[in-house]
Amino acid sequence: MGLFERYLTLWVALGIGAGVGLGLLTPDTFQAIAALEIAHVNLVVAVLIWVMIYPMMIQIDWSAVKDVGKKPRGLALTLVVNWLIKPFTMAALGVLFFHYLFAPWVDPQSASEYIAGMILLGVAPCTAMVFVWSQLVKGDANYTLVQVSVNDLIMVFAFAPIAAFLLGVTDITVPWQTLLLSTVLYVVLPLAAGMATRRMLARRSDHAVAEFVAHLKPWSVVGLIATVVLLFGFQAETIVAKPLIIGLIAIPLMLQTYGIFFISWWGARLLKLPHNIAGPACLIGTSNFFELAVAVAISLFGLNSGAALATVVGVLVEVPVMLSLVWLVNRARPAE
Repeated sequence: MGLFERYLTLWVALGIGAGVGLGLLTPDTFQAIAALEIAHVNLVVAVLIWVMIYPMMIQIDWSAVKDVGKKPRGLALTLVVNWLIKPFTMAALGVLFFHYLFAPWVDPQSASEYIAGMILLGVAPCTAMVFVWSQLVKGDANYTLVQVSVNDLIMVFAFAPIAAFLLGVTDITVPWQTLLLSTVLYVVLPLAAGMATRRMLARRSDHAVAEFVAHLKPWSVVGLIATVVLLFGFQAETIVAKPLIIGLIAIPLMLQTYGIFFISWWGARLLKLPHNIAGPACLIGTSNFFELAVAVAISLFGLNSGAALATVVGVLVEVPVMLSLVWLVNRARPAE
C-alpha cells in the first residue's frame, strides 16, 4: 500500500476538518461550486467521483464479464439486501428513534420529516462510490460492474413504489433527470473511457494496464479527499448551526449502515462467497445514492425541510463510516 492508501483515514479526517473550516471561512466560494449542478447532480463532485472510479473501469475485462452469470450468489445477496431488507430496516430504525427514543427532543412534524429522509436514503442504493469501495478492498471489478448495473435497472422500477409504500403517500415522481444523468456520468462515461484506455494500453504491452492503473491510484485517493472537502464545505454552516440535530440523525443512520453490513457479511459467509466478491457485495448494500435521495426529498418536502436535512446528513456520515467498513473487509482478507 502506498502512502495515500496506508493513511487514508487520516487524510479523510483532515479533509473533513478542512471542509468545515473552509466552508465557514469562504462560504461564497462553496455556494458558487454548489450552484454548478444539473438535475441535483453537482458537476464538480461528479468530476471528482469520475477521477476516483476511472482506474477501476480500466481494470474491467469484458471477456470476463460474461462469466459473472456463472457465479450468481453474490448478485443474489446484493439484490436481497438492497431491495428486501435495507429499505424496511431503515424505516424501522427511523420510527424507533424519532417517534420514541428521541421524541423528547424533536417535535412530531420534524421527526416525521427526518424519518422520510432516512427512508429515501434506504431505498436508493449507491451507483458511483461503490466502485471506489470495491477498488479499496480489491474487489472483482467485472463482478462489481454487473452488480451496479443490475441494481440501477431494478431501481428504475422499484424505487418509486417502495418509497411510496414506506412514506405512506400515493404518488412519488421519480426525478428521471437525476437518475439518468447520474447513471451516464458515473457508469456509462467512465466505463467507455476505461474500455478505450484498456484497449489502447493492451496493444502496447501485457503489463501496460497494471502499470497505468498503479500510477493513477494516488489520484483516485486525492479525488476522494477532495470530494470529502467539498461535501463538508457545502454543509459547514448547517453543521455548526444544528450540531445536535445532525448528531441525532447520524445515530440511526450509522446503526443502519453497520447493521446492513453485518447482515450482508453473514450472508456472504453463509453463501461461501470468495473475498473479492463478498467485499463489494457487502459494501454495495451499505452505501447510498445520495443525489437521488436528496433530489426526491427536496421535491417532496422542500429545500429547507427535515427530510432534505436527513439526506444531507446521510452524505456526511457515509464516507467516514464506509472507510471503517473498508478497513474491516481488508482485515478479513485471506493472506495471499
